[in-house]
Amino acid sequence: MNPTSPELKRLVLPILAFALLVGSGVALIWWSKQVLVGAQRQLAAVSAERAQNTERLLRIADEEREVKEKIAVYRQLKKLGILGRERRLEWADAIKRIRAERGLIDLRYRVAPQKPLASIPANPGTVDFYASSMKVRLALLHEEDLFGFLNDLRASGNAYYSVRDCTLSRTGVPPTAPNLAARVNADCDIDLITVVDQGAKS
Repeated sequence: MNPTSPELKRLVLPILAFALLVGSGVALIWWSKQVLVGAQRQLAAVSAERAQNTERLLRIADEEREVKEKIAVYRQLKKLGILGRERRLEWADAIKRIRAERGLIDLRYRVAPQKPLASIPANPGTVDFYASSMKVRLALLHEEDLFGFLNDLRASGNAYYSVRDCTLSRTGVPPTAPNLAARVNADCDIDLITVVDQGAKS
């Protein structure tokens, strides 16, 4: 049965409405997909930014920890008196005091001119390490006096005392000799190391 003209006229509005609804539905689906894609892109951008911020915070935390460690080392070096120019008068006073306190029989020493140490890997450009070689000869009652002298020397500060070599030899004093006779000679080579920061403000 073919629709008549009046029937077609009555169907025009429903058909147009249907077509409009279908078109609106398609447009809504397309718009929803675009919104979803945009949201996904925004989420990816936010996630990337968050990852960058997290990485930046971790890097800042590492740098802060490294700075704190360097400050702790700096304070320790400063406390030991290692930082700055060499202190020969203080070294001489310390050795004189140690000899008197330890009651050492004889102590002679000679300090060579200061020399820069070889370049150290990862050494900051403004920091230089210097060493003054000291030869020490001691006349001792027994070997323990040498360890006591070296411990006191390290504890005195004013430099980092690096013992390169120590040679002990018997004096040949017989057991019947007086108690104050030296029985051991010690010859030591010691590096007195100081650290100078050329970039530090005076």
